[in-house]
This record gives sequence, C-alpha cells and structure tokens, in this order.
Amino acid sequence: MNSQTRKSIIQGTAGAIEIAMDLPAGESRGVAVIAHPHPLFAGTMDNKVVQTMARAFVQCGWTAVRFNFRGVGGSAGSHDEGRGELEDLLAVVEHAAPAAAAHPLALAGFSFGAFVTTHAFERLGASRAIEKLVLVGTSVTRSPAAPIDAAAHLKTLVVHGEQDDTVLLSAVLDWARPQALPVTVVPGGGHFFHGQLPLLKNLVVRHLSSPAA
Repeated sequence: MNSQTRKSIIQGTAGAIEIAMDLPAGESRGVAVIAHPHPLFAGTMDNKVVQTMARAFVQCGWTAVRFNFRGVGGSAGSHDEGRGELEDLLAVVEHAAPAAAAHPLALAGFSFGAFVTTHAFERLGASRAIEKLVLVGTSVTRSPAAPIDAAAHLKTLVVHGEQDDTVLLSAVLDWARPQALPVTVVPGGGHFFHGQLPLLKNLVVRHLSSPAA
C-alpha cells in the first residue's frame, strides 16, 4: 500500500497466512487487524475498501494489519464459510498483537470480513480490551453476524451504503435494531462505496479520533 508496507507469512490452523502490515509514520499507538470481503467473490486483502480502512488507521497512528483468508493469495487451505476464517483472524491477532504483550488492539472488517470480525470481537472481548471496532458493509444475511455488546457501542462504528444491493440496508438495520446499535448510512452509497472512499476514510478517521469508550 505504501513504502512502509511489510509483507510476510505466518502459520495458522490451515497452514500459511499471508499478511501485509502498514506502519504509521511515527510510533504506533496499537495494532488494527482488518478482514477482507468474501473469498469466493474475489475478496482479498488488497480490496479498495480494506485498503481505505487501513489508510485511515495508519493516518491515526495505528499499525494496520491486512491478511488473506485461507485459500486466497498466498494463504493455504480452502474456504470454510466463516468458521476457519475466524481461526485465521484470531491467529493474525495473536501474531501481530499477542495478549501477553498488552498491545492496544482494534478490529475492522468489510462485508464477509465484517461478519467474521463480529465473531472475533465476541470471542476476544471476554479476555482482552479492544479499543475500536469498525464494521463496513457488514454481511448479515448469508450467515448471522454476532451481536455487539451494549457496553461496546461507543467504540463501534457501523457504516453501510444506502443503496447497497449486496447486503441490503434493511437487513443490517434488522440486525442492529434489537441491539439499539447505531448505523451510519452513506446516502447513495453502494456496497463498494465507488466514488465515496474518501468519505468512508473520513468517517473512520473521525471515529478513531474520538475518545475511547
């Protein structure tokens, strides 16, 4: 993504996981792990929405870690409908921000990656603090996204396009409504935010710049 991007391979439960680490200009304030959209529909860690989120985190002083789910790019294994992909995400978190090192941690995801991220947040939330959660175009129809605990709502940003025809806004609102979880709607926005990536980046930057809840 930039001259400070470092690519490497780590080991997960299905074998190799390809990762890309984008570093901020100064001292890092923490590690943000960002998950990409559906592997069976050309989703990779180089997706433009994923890279936009990574740029927002880097601008705010975070180390942004993107990775390819199993079966994508240089990552071993095959698609596992979210189960194995959750294990991939948790392996990346443990590598890049091990709990024992007490690194500040943020989680983010786009589409299928946001769905997986909700489950990672649910899994990790009981054992460690997660400073920020960013969910964009969250997939809630193919598989159920995990609910977000009410205590974490202030640290959570949910962004969705008004005209998303991949994951309908109405479906996301149906998921968010029982939780009273706010959703930021981008007027006229589609699933991939074509022409609106700068706006998306600014929304993420604004969220990251707000005091931690």
